[in-house]
Amino acid sequence: MRTEGDLLALNVARPAGVEASVVVAVVIFSIRPAAGRAGLQVLLVRRAVEPFSGYWSLPGGKLWGHEALDEAAWRQLVEKTGLRASYLEQLYTFELCDVSRQMDAAVVAYYALVRTDGTEIAPGRKTMEAAWFKVDQLPAELAFDNNEILHYALQRLRDKVEYAHVAFQFLPPSFTMAHLRAVYEVILGRRIDPTNFRRRVEGTGTIVPTGEIVAGGRHRPPALYRCAEDPTSLIKTLRPRRPLRSSQDLIPRTTGTP
Repeated sequence: MRTEGDLLALNVARPAGVEASVVVAVVIFSIRPAAGRAGLQVLLVRRAVEPFSGYWSLPGGKLWGHEALDEAAWRQLVEKTGLRASYLEQLYTFELCDVSRQMDAAVVAYYALVRTDGTEIAPGRKTMEAAWFKVDQLPAELAFDNNEILHYALQRLRDKVEYAHVAFQFLPPSFTMAHLRAVYEVILGRRIDPTNFRRRVEGTGTIVPTGEIVAGGRHRPPALYRCAEDPTSLIKTLRPRRPLRSSQDLIPRTTGTP
């Protein structure tokens, strides 16, 4: 933990004109059809203002006063894209320091999971357009070094699908085993053995049969399953803000300073 002296040194060392701030960025994932098959995609917006005007970036912006971080993430999601996520989770805090552009910020990154189902995206404030990109076909350079945040989020999603309930956020209320396996394959980016997958998933108790089948096929109709829990209960809810009690005393304030 940094001492009072360290914090004072950092404050003195900051170049004139460079203002520190807190920025929230959201990595939005969805499974969408592309070239005849479903694939994992991420939503990017093209900036209409400096810095990095014309560059693609993650939806994001500064934290408003008296606004909780989770509230800011939900706001950026709606304002910049018009979408509402079925899942939102805080990812990591990155440091952004670019003296040439007079930027010094803590970037609190989130990742969101969205079922688009034909939903139109609407670019919001300070953006030229919004578009979906395959996770393996991204623009060469994103604004604010967003490439690093995006790759970190992708790895977190792939790690988490192995033990959490994130796959159900991309599925309808009832689904076949093949449909569930396809979601796992899209997220992980590789094929999965059907027999081993069925054995492993049924052993976890995360799904239960509905007692219904998919009718109309030539072969044996596949059974339908549902998530053992209500998927809406798995959504990350807003957390109350908890300021550190000691933060007010870390750096002495000059008399008369607001």
